[in-house]
Amino acid sequence: MAGALVTAPVVATEADRAYDAVDPFIGTGGEGHTFPGAVVPFGMVQLSPDTRIQARKDAYGWAAGYRHDDRSIVGFSHTHFSGTGHSDLGDVLVLPVSGDITLERGDPDRPGSGYTASFSRETEIAEPGYYAVTLDNTGIRAELTASARVGVHRYRFPAGKPAHLLVDLRTSMYDYPGKVLWSRLRMHPDGTVTGYRKTRGWAPGRELHFAMRFSRAPSGHAFHDTEQDVLYKGFPPPGHQDPRQRAQIEGRQLVAALDFGRPADAGGGELVVKVAISPVSEQGAIANLDAEVPDFDFDRVRADARAQWKQALSAIEIDAPEADRTAAYTALYHALQAPSLFMDADGRYRGPDNAIHVAEGFQNHSTFSLWDTYRALHPLLTLVQPQRRNNDFIRSLLAAQRQSPYGILPVWSFHGHETWCMIGYHAVPVIADAYLKGIRGYDADAALEAMVASASYGPYDGLAQYMELGYVPIDEEGEAASKTLEYAFDDWTIARMAEAMGREDVAGDFYKRAGNWRNAFDPETGFMRARNRDGGFRVPFDPDASGYGTDYTEGNAWQYSWYVPQDVAGLIAAHGGDAKLVERIDQVFDAEVDPSVFAHMEDITGLIGWYAHGNEPSHHLAYLYAHAGQPWRGQERLARIMATQYKPTPDGLAGNDDLGQMSAWYLFTALGFYPVAPASNEYVIGRPFLPRATLNLPNGRRFTVIAEGLEPGHGYIGAVTLNGEPLPRSFIRHEEIMAGGELRFRMQATPDTDWASAPEQRPYSMSHR
Repeated sequence: MAGALVTAPVVATEADRAYDAVDPFIGTGGEGHTFPGAVVPFGMVQLSPDTRIQARKDAYGWAAGYRHDDRSIVGFSHTHFSGTGHSDLGDVLVLPVSGDITLERGDPDRPGSGYTASFSRETEIAEPGYYAVTLDNTGIRAELTASARVGVHRYRFPAGKPAHLLVDLRTSMYDYPGKVLWSRLRMHPDGTVTGYRKTRGWAPGRELHFAMRFSRAPSGHAFHDTEQDVLYKGFPPPGHQDPRQRAQIEGRQLVAALDFGRPADAGGGELVVKVAISPVSEQGAIANLDAEVPDFDFDRVRADARAQWKQALSAIEIDAPEADRTAAYTALYHALQAPSLFMDADGRYRGPDNAIHVAEGFQNHSTFSLWDTYRALHPLLTLVQPQRRNNDFIRSLLAAQRQSPYGILPVWSFHGHETWCMIGYHAVPVIADAYLKGIRGYDADAALEAMVASASYGPYDGLAQYMELGYVPIDEEGEAASKTLEYAFDDWTIARMAEAMGREDVAGDFYKRAGNWRNAFDPETGFMRARNRDGGFRVPFDPDASGYGTDYTEGNAWQYSWYVPQDVAGLIAAHGGDAKLVERIDQVFDAEVDPSVFAHMEDITGLIGWYAHGNEPSHHLAYLYAHAGQPWRGQERLARIMATQYKPTPDGLAGNDDLGQMSAWYLFTALGFYPVAPASNEYVIGRPFLPRATLNLPNGRRFTVIAEGLEPGHGYIGAVTLNGEPLPRSFIRHEEIMAGGELRFRMQATPDTDWASAPEQRPYSMSHR
């Protein structure tokens, strides 16, 4: 038509398609323990709805604050963990209220009771960096987005009713009396609200500060200490002085009620709230507000968050059916949330000594779930994140070691505090793996010294006895078999890095220690077991037994007896050859196991026989078939794991995502290879599950994985080529990936029992040195 304005169609880019494929609700049901709220990659603020505040003894299912089958929202808090089996956090809970208010939290089993709000699933939206929901009982539309240090809320209130905000400092994940040690609320003359609270719990004495500003100033406020005052209904509370005269309050049970008038008279019903957090001070939180969100442009912050996620997710280009793209890109999304930033915009942060430090030349991070994430998450980040980011992780670990009262690297830390959760000194393989892959933006000599110091700290978990005896004695230290095995692996990574640095003295000592796994092996039963100080194995012995007080950490003999990733050839020899190890692994997968046997262990989920995919000690097991010269058997097992343990639904994770470890396992396996032994610079080939995927590597090169003939019934590798040349081995080297190129699989219906079966075609092992 003449004169008509013709606009060119908007063409979606690969980054757009990656962003649109993510479903943040995956893992929010079942045992995944993820949250659907707003966060930017590795952001300090994780702003998300909390659907229940649970007493500690009942809180496992709400470790992330949210469960997909709940129908009420307590509020929106600013700190969360993604996929842990333990929790804390839930700081600075905010809830918009229309009409009368109450300070009572209400009963989570009665949606809409107290100040909780009911909602329906149909009104929820979750995208990377954005969450929205309508609160049914009040009609308020709530939207959330975030920058690195600031959570931004936009609330649209119904006309004609009073608009309020509740700010509750009393609540936490894993709530219990005495959780809050002290807190403060302050109203500044310009309408800024600041405060802080100190909590005990998983991290003792954790201190967090915040600052809030509003797109229109509160017309009134009430600060209350509900430990001292009788709970009230109405606003302001009858019989109290003018609440605006109470500019500051301190106590252990504080809540604020802020009045914003009636929407018909003020701002058309829309209120934007921005909340910054700081590990240092209230002034630090105000400075973070000014630095990151100086205005009240919610849409700009949302667009910035979207752009950050599009860039991060574009590290992998995936060509696959929609369900597989959703699963894979959501896995990448979950893998890019931790370790999280932990410092103010000016570089200041609170260290493990509780002192204030300045990060000079790096971005300080915390939330290191190392027992989980050293296995696959950190190796994945070396492929999908810039070297700068990976250097920041290493420098953060080293800074924590320097500031630690014990002089050791973090074990499981968040918000600068050590929780001492789980076992091992697994910051060591993270550093060694990064160093051996060419990530060198830190003092390598200081890093090696920190690693050795952590491996030599006698008071920690039986290390003194381990160094004396070559194993951890069960009559002096619990979970001794697991500790012996994990220490031996960590020792091997120290040896690998020391050898690469030319430190043969250190390498020799730690290669010797890496062989200590043999002290846990019982040739009579074929299991790894714990010894007493006198050298005898503890009796009676039940390989099925699991739980606290046994020889093992979050597992049993069936799950831990194959944990020698540094020396699988030695493990094979100890069992009497390839066939014997394959037979034992088959017994693990093929056993008939009643899941109730693990009812007392919340973390052991996703059972296939004794194999427990919902917990980390099993994660490498299917790949051990390649070490025994029968990779086709592993291809069968991997197909079943992928089919039964992952799906693109809220209950689509078989166990805790553990800060991205479950997701990283999925991504590596979908690509076709997995880092069984971090610091080996080798990835064991399993089989691919995506028709085509390209890694856009940190060095600017591209590495493409293609699976020809990938269709139902074609679950076996027929041939593999690397850059057009046949690849007869069951592993690929890190430097081959980083060089860019193409890894091509030809899939077929029947196993090829000859491919990669010869000893020289198998992955690295210490026994081959």
